Amino acid sequence: MARLQAKYPTEKEYLQAVQEVLESIEDVYNKHPEFEAAKIVERIVEPDRIFTFRVTWVDDEGQVQVNTGYRVQFNNAIGPYKGGLRFHPSVNPSILKFLGFEQTFKNSLTTLPMGGGKGGSDFNPKGKSDAEIMRFCQAFMLELWRNIGPDMDVPAGDIGVGGREIGFLNGMYKKLRREHHGVLTGKGLSFGGSLVRPEATGFGAVYFVQHMLKNKSADLDIAGKTVAVSGFGNVAWGAATKATQLGAKVIAISGPDGCIYNPNGMTQEKLDYMLELRASNNDVVAPFAQKFPDAQFIPGKKAWSVKCDIAMPCAFQNELSREDAEELLANGTWLCAEVSNMGCQPGAIEAFQKAGILFAPGKAVNAGGVATSGLEMTQNAMHISWTAKEVDEKLHTIMHSIHESCVKYGKQADGSVNYVKGANVAGFMKVAEAMLAQGII
Repeated sequence: MARLQAKYPTEKEYLQAVQEVLESIEDVYNKHPEFEAAKIVERIVEPDRIFTFRVTWVDDEGQVQVNTGYRVQFNNAIGPYKGGLRFHPSVNPSILKFLGFEQTFKNSLTTLPMGGGKGGSDFNPKGKSDAEIMRFCQAFMLELWRNIGPDMDVPAGDIGVGGREIGFLNGMYKKLRREHHGVLTGKGLSFGGSLVRPEATGFGAVYFVQHMLKNKSADLDIAGKTVAVSGFGNVAWGAATKATQLGAKVIAISGPDGCIYNPNGMTQEKLDYMLELRASNNDVVAPFAQKFPDAQFIPGKKAWSVKCDIAMPCAFQNELSREDAEELLANGTWLCAEVSNMGCQPGAIEAFQKAGILFAPGKAVNAGGVATSGLEMTQNAMHISWTAKEVDEKLHTIMHSIHESCVKYGKQADGSVNYVKGANVAGFMKVAEAMLAQGII
């Protein structure tokens, strides 16, 4: 860590992610002198390569615009690089390295043969026309296409990159390569996409929570529990949808402008409206309370201010602070599952673990999204399409397997499960063993 901190002093997100993993794996790592001899840690924390490129495009006013694009190919010891593209003004090498590092272990947990990668641009799609989005995506792919492929590097969507963007990116890649194969996941159903993919991250997170509850006590179930989620995009929508289907009551959602207190829980109409809010590009949740009189808008507040049993951060990295965690604990929350990548700050995780409540990290909880992307890759390679039921069953099986791995490596002497340690050790061991078997490369 001292070496990395000296080398990358400004990359706080990346350093935070690495430190969390190294602290978790220390005991296990020290039992494997062969890992130390091969310098596995020194190699695993550095990406294989990073591509940085200029993206030049023309807006609707005829003005030339310039952005920066990136692709971080972090580790391909167990399969081709796999990870999303993020279009957001905050994108920088630190965030993409943290995401690629996390992705490596998350993909390892899925049991599917996928390595870790991440990419994106500081381009902001908010307020842009479809034509501007298309021109940017085409310019972005013009720089990236030679370095991706179905057996090399398979990008997907992330913040700012949904079905529309994936369609434009895929169209340009197909034209440049003169081939049609599954190099991007999250595609539309008409050209190789998979059923259940849009909701998979949220669905998988709720399946993981169910396994956490059952592991705690066979009598525990999400039905009847109150749930708070942050965000109102695909991930939060998927989590709210599946939690509602399983009998939970989603009583809070939040956005940058404040929080919606929704004491009666979700209906199908409310779930559909979450997607309308996402599509509006306004980044506000206040209209939810205007449309549904039984809901109340609380300006400037987060979902964590609402008394709930289960908290599920679904929006952005480091969104839940120590103060938020203390507020949740004071309100009686007894389970927190990170659905966003590194959604909880270190102080929040410390507070949850000190209080002894159930807590699980994003690399385990939100792995359903990339797992279903892996299932999309399989369908593309086999030139078939599975039904929604088949995909959902496979997703459920994968989340059960991830939970079992977390329990295997995270079970403590008192019978409790340290899910952070379990997820980190399980993911690390598979990647480390694969790196060791393949020599010093």
